[in-house]
Amino acid sequence: MSVIDVRHVSKSYPRRGGSAPVQAVDDVSFAVERGAVVGLLGPNGAGKTTTIKMICGLVTPDSGSVRIAGIDTRSRRHDALRHIAAVLEGNRNLYWRLTARENLEYFAGNRGRSIRSARTDVDRLLRLFQLEAKADELVSSLSRGMQQKLAIAVALLAATDVILLDEPTLGLDVETGYEVREHLRGIARDEGRTVVISTHDMPVVQDLCERAVIIAGGRIVVDDRVEHLLRLFASRAYHVTLAHGVGAAQVARLAAASEGLVTVEHVDGRASITADLVRPEDVYALVRVLEGEGAVIESLGTVTTDFEAVFRKLVAERAPGGQRALGQEVSHA
Repeated sequence: MSVIDVRHVSKSYPRRGGSAPVQAVDDVSFAVERGAVVGLLGPNGAGKTTTIKMICGLVTPDSGSVRIAGIDTRSRRHDALRHIAAVLEGNRNLYWRLTARENLEYFAGNRGRSIRSARTDVDRLLRLFQLEAKADELVSSLSRGMQQKLAIAVALLAATDVILLDEPTLGLDVETGYEVREHLRGIARDEGRTVVISTHDMPVVQDLCERAVIIAGGRIVVDDRVEHLLRLFASRAYHVTLAHGVGAAQVARLAAASEGLVTVEHVDGRASITADLVRPEDVYALVRVLEGEGAVIESLGTVTTDFEAVFRKLVAERAPGGQRALGQEVSHA
């Protein structure tokens, strides 16, 4: 069963001066199953934040519908939002003049729980996020990393079906970002809730998300499993080492034969060639050109691909005005 169902939503914003409005989101549709962990991704201005805000009821779509646990967010907004907890960029779900513990107790009360009934969960979350020593300090005095961990703890305390996390690691140092990622991994593994993560932090997506929905230009350009995308792009990138160098004319012939992006570095008189191909089988054309020119191939293998590289390629290929079409292996919403 889909716990989030977004159908044909669009949203535009007026420009100053009365010119044509900005189309932030244009006919976006996707569904998220109960218990799934999904990354909602896109470059700046792609429309992902507007989409997140429409899901959690902060922005009303111009057209289309959003259903949470089968409840329409337009006609039964309050009923639908009982199923959602959100951490928005900027820690907007925290009161800075309350302590960490008081924030947790306050938001538990907002969900209809007494302080006594919530105490066990409050203490558990303070321990989980290593905030016990700071429990009675004002949020305004906490570091950015501690504030972010507390914001996620507040969302977890709600025990909702859906958790929306907008840039959960933004602005954190490397160590704290890793720590938050580990906490999110535990949530995904142990809590069994539906998690939607909007982020620019690609290691978060690669480590935690089963699926990636990528938005560019206000439209969904890719909706597929992260594992599949990594496997697809790993099979398209090759690295070739030659026993000698190559000239610019040879590089141009390699690119033309393989219809891909070919880059060359020379190290100690040897050519190190990286070919980002349109189709995996184009590697054979690359090898034929090299062999036809008498090249001595020392090694040939696929390039290890991380999700950040996959994301950049997908946006370049599938966004409006992109350079080329992606193969049929990728499914689209």
